[in-house]
Amino acid sequence: MTDAPLDRRDMPSETDGPGSAPAAGGPVPLLAPREGVPAPVETPEALAEVVAAFGAGTGAVAIDAERASGYRYTQRAYLVQLRRAGAGTVLIDPLPLDNLRTLDEAIADAEWVLHAASQDLPCLAEIGMRPRRLFDTELAARLAGFERVGLAALTEQLLGFTLEKHHSAADWSTRPLPESWLSYAALDVEMLTDLRDELAAELDRQGKTAWAAEEFAALVASASLPPRARPEPWRRTSGIHKVRGARAQSRVRALWYARDAIAARRDSAPGRVLPDAAIIAAAELDPKDERTLLTVTGFGGRSVRRLARTWLDALAEARELPDDALPASPPVDGPPPPHRWAERDPVAAARLARCRAVVTGTAAEHKLPPENLISPDNVRRLAWTPPEDVTPETVGQTLRGFGARAWQVGLIADDLAEALADPSPVAPAEGV
Repeated sequence: MTDAPLDRRDMPSETDGPGSAPAAGGPVPLLAPREGVPAPVETPEALAEVVAAFGAGTGAVAIDAERASGYRYTQRAYLVQLRRAGAGTVLIDPLPLDNLRTLDEAIADAEWVLHAASQDLPCLAEIGMRPRRLFDTELAARLAGFERVGLAALTEQLLGFTLEKHHSAADWSTRPLPESWLSYAALDVEMLTDLRDELAAELDRQGKTAWAAEEFAALVASASLPPRARPEPWRRTSGIHKVRGARAQSRVRALWYARDAIAARRDSAPGRVLPDAAIIAAAELDPKDERTLLTVTGFGGRSVRRLARTWLDALAEARELPDDALPASPPVDGPPPPHRWAERDPVAAARLARCRAVVTGTAAEHKLPPENLISPDNVRRLAWTPPEDVTPETVGQTLRGFGARAWQVGLIADDLAEALADPSPVAPAEGV
C-alpha cells in the first residue's frame, strides 16, 4: 500500500495567513479513504502483518483513537487508527488483543502525528503505545494563531478538503462497528501528516518551531506518567455548589460512590446510571422512603427505580454518620478565586491585574492564545505569592517550578517581574 498524492488544487497559498479560506472553487468533500475502508484488525496474526508493514513504512505515523465517552465507565480505546507512507491506513480493534506493544516497538523511531494528543495519549498508553516523538496538530495550530483548531476546520483551511465529524460522539464500544463509522475513523488519519507538514511550515515561517518542540516534548514526557487520581472526586458533581451544609454534602458523597460502584460494575458512564442533577436533588430533599424518592427529579426511570433500595441505603448511611465523619472543607491549594482578591488583598489584586495585562499583551503581539503563552493558574499563583526578591531570574525560576517551558519564561519573565514590582494601577484584563 502506498500514499497516493492528494489533489490539493484548492489548498491556500503559502502567503495566506492562519485561518485563510481555501482558494476559489471551495473545499472538496472527503467522503471515503483513498484505498477503501480497511477491515478492523482483530487477531494476533493480522496484527503481526500490520507490525511488519508499519515497521517497513517511512516517515511519520498518523495516529488516532476512538473512545466511548458518555457511554462507558472507562476511557479505554475501542478503535485505533494509524496511517504511514508505505503501509497505508489500518484500523485496529484492541478489545480482542492483549496489547499493541509490538506495534509500538515497530514505530518507536517514528514521529507520531496526533490531533489533540492529550486526549488520546492515556488510552494509548493503556494498550502499550507511548510516543518518543510527536507532533500535535491542534497544539501547533494554537501556537500558529489559528482561530479554529478542530481537525475538520484545519483540514478545510489548509488542505482544502472537508471532513464530516458526525460520528465523533458515537458509542465506539458498539460491535460490530458500522461501515460508515469505520470510514469516518479512517478519514481521521487520512490527511493528518499532510496537515502536519502545512502547520510545521507555518510555525517555521513565524519563528515558533522551537516553541512547538518544547510543547511536544512535554506531551511525550506526560505520556509516561500514571494518571493522577483526583482527591474526593464526588466534589465535582455538577450542581454541588447549590448543596448547603456538611450533612447534605455527605448525601451527595454517599450517592456518588453508590452510583460509581454500579457504573464500574456495568462499565457504564456514571451519568447513564444516575444523572448528577438527580444526586443533587436527592441530597437536598433527603427522601426516606421509596415513594418519596421516586418523586425526585431523575429517579422516575425504570432502571433507576430498580435501584431504589441502593439509593435509599446510601442516604440512610449518610444520615447516620457522626458529625466528625461529615465532609470537611477541602484544603485550599493555591490562591483564592480572583473575584475575592480585591476584598482579601487589594495589593495582590492589583498585581494580578498588571500581570494579566502583560500576558494578554504579549500573547496578542505573538498571535498566541493567552492560555498557551502561560497557564492562567500559574499567573494567579505568581501574583498571589511572588518571589521575595522580584527579579526576572526569580520570576523565571518560579514559573519553571510551576511547569512553564523555557520559551514561555523567555517571553514574559522580564515583563512579569516589572509588573509585580510596579505599584501603578492597571485596569483588569480579561481572559487570563
